[in-house]
Amino acid sequence: MAKSKQQKALTLEKLTKLFKESTSAVFADYQGLTVPKADELRKKAYEQKLDYMVAKKTLINLAAKEAGIELNAKEMPGMLGIAFSADDEVAPAKLLGDMTKGTPIKLVGGIMGKKLVTKEHVIALSKLPTRTQLYGMFVSTINGPISAFARALDAIRKQKEAAVS
Repeated sequence: MAKSKQQKALTLEKLTKLFKESTSAVFADYQGLTVPKADELRKKAYEQKLDYMVAKKTLINLAAKEAGIELNAKEMPGMLGIAFSADDEVAPAKLLGDMTKGTPIKLVGGIMGKKLVTKEHVIALSKLPTRTQLYGMFVSTINGPISAFARALDAIRKQKEAAVS
């Protein structure tokens, strides 16, 4: 069923707001996605505080133009779904990249910092660890020398106690 002008205006308004407020947006061709998988995608997006929308390419172009982004969605293949993030630049690519495993979703491009990026760039971003995983790796890297120093001091203490006894 076709959308009314009012519904299209609301979609355009929401898309424009998301393009303006987001640090990144990732486009995916969702053609062939089943309803349960689409629900799973929306649930995961909600859990990660991401916005996911499906819209016609004409509305996407209009919203991007209003947000000051040069974009021609009609050049992108398939039916487009867009994941937006205002906080984590990599999260939309990671979410949609993970969904490509076992579903017909295909990454087709993205926007990082108001600039268009290629499909290959988005695929590379989707393979990066999440922000939380990166924080964990960083903490363990910093903690490594400190714990080694603590073990060395403990070994010296034990050696001196053994010498005294």
